[in-house]
Amino acid sequence: MFIRPYEHQDVEAVVQLMADLGYPTNIEALSARMEKIASVESCFTFVAVRDGQAVGLIGCRDIFYYEEDGMVVQISLLVTKQSEQGSGIGTALVAYIEQWARERGASALYLTSGIKESRKKAHAFYEARGFDITGYRFVKKLTVQE
Repeated sequence: MFIRPYEHQDVEAVVQLMADLGYPTNIEALSARMEKIASVESCFTFVAVRDGQAVGLIGCRDIFYYEEDGMVVQISLLVTKQSEQGSGIGTALVAYIEQWARERGASALYLTSGIKESRKKAHAFYEARGFDITGYRFVKKLTVQE
């Protein structure tokens, strides 16, 4: 297995990964979304590849502090192909991003995760890799005005 930047040719496999994560989509919608993400300088997406197939995906972004100098890297998405879960792909992706973030000068990695029952295994995964629960996430849904 190796990790590399996302390429457009990965879109079909990533559609399946998104479904495995509980966010079904289609090739057209995901292609457009990935193009938007790729156009943002502070967003980065990497895939884990095994036997020529994308079996894991991690998306992250640089977040700069307002209150002090420095930055952190936010993991926005982490998913492993359902049939490959428990085989070390998620661990390898997090380790890859941790090293990548250090090289960029980040002072921390952080992520947010829902408090759903279905995310408990993910929470245990992150805690086992040195992440601490440090706060709350507040969300206010907005209606899109056209």
